[in-house]
Amino acid sequence: MGGRVTRVFRNFNVENRASREISKEKPTPAPRHRTARLDTMADSREIKEEVLRKDDRFLTLLKDVYVESRDPPVRVKDGGGEHLPSKQEEKRLTKLGRLEALDVKKVSKGKISLVEALTLLNNHKLQPQIWTAEKIAAEYSLELKEVHSLLEFFIPFTVMEFPKETKKAITSHKPKQLT
Repeated sequence: MGGRVTRVFRNFNVENRASREISKEKPTPAPRHRTARLDTMADSREIKEEVLRKDDRFLTLLKDVYVESRDPPVRVKDGGGEHLPSKQEEKRLTKLGRLEALDVKKVSKGKISLVEALTLLNNHKLQPQIWTAEKIAAEYSLELKEVHSLLEFFIPFTVMEFPKETKKAITSHKPKQLT
């Protein structure tokens, strides 16, 4: 219902309103800036002749000019360690053993894969006398400081078994027998 009412008011006396707007005098345009007038003068024949005319005095001065330039050597700014590597990083093969299918095959020196990290943490946990920080650093091409931090702050999961409840607690909840 509301749409019909608005349509009636919108279409009321449309022709008269349109003809009234069309018959109004158009406003005079604002005066043009003087640069716009110069553009119209650029089309004149005298200006074109002046531009195309050769001046012998200027031509001789231009022939006497000799320019010699040398570019200074380009300095490469150091981005503070955020630049792209200029050569390929050295890679090493991973030491995965039976978990080889789960991880990447090559790793950059100074880095380890996730499976290697879990393996070395577990080895150190089980045999700390054999798998010392120095041996891990030498084996996986890591810095000793990073290995110490790794062994201190990253601890692999441990499985703990809690004692089962007594049989008395289990037998107290017997299912009902069907007769």
